[in-house]
Amino acid sequence: MSSPADTPQTPETTDSPRENGGNGESRANGSELVRFTNVTKRFGDVTVLDRLDFHVETGKHVTLIGPSGSGKTTILRLLMTLLTPDEGTITVDGDHLNHEERDGKLVKAGEKHVREVRKKIGMVFQQFNLFPNMKVLRNVTEAPVHVLGLSKDEAVERAKGLIELVGLSEHLDKYPSQLSGGQQQRVAIARALAMRPQVLLLDEVTSALDPELVAGVLDVLRDIAHTTDITMLCVTHEMGFARDISDCVMMFDQGRVVEFGPPDKMFSEPEHERTREFLSTVL
Repeated sequence: MSSPADTPQTPETTDSPRENGGNGESRANGSELVRFTNVTKRFGDVTVLDRLDFHVETGKHVTLIGPSGSGKTTILRLLMTLLTPDEGTITVDGDHLNHEERDGKLVKAGEKHVREVRKKIGMVFQQFNLFPNMKVLRNVTEAPVHVLGLSKDEAVERAKGLIELVGLSEHLDKYPSQLSGGQQQRVAIARALAMRPQVLLLDEVTSALDPELVAGVLDVLRDIAHTTDITMLCVTHEMGFARDISDCVMMFDQGRVVEFGPPDKMFSEPEHERTREFLSTVL
């Protein structure tokens, strides 16, 4: 294995059994689910990700920490195909995300291929992005019906269970404008889970919330992390939350992985000076 700044590996962990939170088709825990290989992303003359190599194993929770502008959110946006890499490849459950094989060669993927692979990925954004003209229940059922092809009855049954999971059963018939910011973010979490993604991406999901609403959203995510087997890739400045839910914490700086390891080690005994500097400002 090369240095952590080149190819970090998610460390092995021993987990208690979890209920299936994904689509039931992902590989067994311990297998590779997400892989970035030599991924570079530039914005003009600025290199945001620099030959990034890392992977996330099925069923694991990996948290990305580091200063603003270090490339963390860019990783999530690449996985959601909101951005495309300038160099390198990304695979999800063995399938290339931005490429497909033709005549033994990797070529740019067509939109149909991208859509199929992207179904394996769910994301909860900083902003809630709920449909303002739809009530809570329909916000959660809309994509499973129109994207996954579920029947309305099946989608409603799934949605009600997830809305109960995030503690909002009494708000099924409310519009987003009738909910607090924390409640809207919980709906957004239920909506992402309704698609039964194999990996759930969390992008600073509490950053747009008033401080008194943060704890409730984090508690919901802790419950999901501890009671399901869904894989998580999380960007957060909530270090207590990262310590609680992570199997692996990865420290980013200037588009590269500086250091990685289990949370107890990363937060108590970081080896790299840049990690120590960063944690001293947020802990």
